[in-house]
Amino acid sequence: MPRVLIAGCGYVGLATARLLSSAGWEVTGLTHSSQSAQALAKESFPVVCGDLGDETSLRALRLTAMDAAVHCASSGRGGAEQYRRVYLDGVRNLLAVFPEVRLVFTSSTSVYAQIDGGVVTEESPARPDRETGQLLRAAEDLALASGGVAARLAGIYGPARSVLLKKFFSGEAVIEGDGARYVNQIHRDDAAAALALLVTTRASGIFNIADSTPLPQREVYGWLAEHFQRPLPPSGPVDPNRKRGVTHKQVSNARLRAQGWSPRYPSFRDAVLHDPELLVGFD
Repeated sequence: MPRVLIAGCGYVGLATARLLSSAGWEVTGLTHSSQSAQALAKESFPVVCGDLGDETSLRALRLTAMDAAVHCASSGRGGAEQYRRVYLDGVRNLLAVFPEVRLVFTSSTSVYAQIDGGVVTEESPARPDRETGQLLRAAEDLALASGGVAARLAGIYGPARSVLLKKFFSGEAVIEGDGARYVNQIHRDDAAAALALLVTTRASGIFNIADSTPLPQREVYGWLAEHFQRPLPPSGPVDPNRKRGVTHKQVSNARLRAQGWSPRYPSFRDAVLHDPELLVGFD
């Protein structure tokens, strides 16, 4: 039975772990805190506590050799220092402790700094201007150099979690500038299915994980206002202080679809209409 380490059993990692476990993989989950590990004690696979940013901590777990690992840990709300520890040091430490492992590193489509609204593919330049994005690229390069995968995820949403819905229903939503900036998203379940596929098919290289319908921000909020019969959010200036920068692009998922993946929710609108768990706690 093939073995996989899910390094970061959070929102996306846990869903990925469950898929791989049901597909016959011997899964071990890794969380940063003992409380998180205890909360997952009833899962069908073991979950241990360790610090990705500390090689000694990983070695102390004395885990068996792994065939694959998925690095999907989160930096939380941390800045560059936390990015370096969780992502760059985390990838480096996983490769040091498991030198033969096939590593899937979950990065972000924020590494594409394009602002012209055009389509970006895995061959497009990825030169982020923020330090956080540059640290993600450095971690990607380590994973790719080992023969692994850099999985660039768009904005993640899913059951009881959506920045757009939270802002819309709370009245905090603002249509920035002219509202033309494209919003690229991916439903949690589609992201987990994509990561599981990349593990099981032994893929390598860069893959964008995004849905099939990038939408301008004004169109998203306009549709939500019409669908829920609520006021359209007001217009306002673009927030220049985003941690990963302000971009304007349409992320292509064509390479991932060529691997056999197809999103259950091709657009955010599909999820709002067909995933009843999405609206829990919002409407």
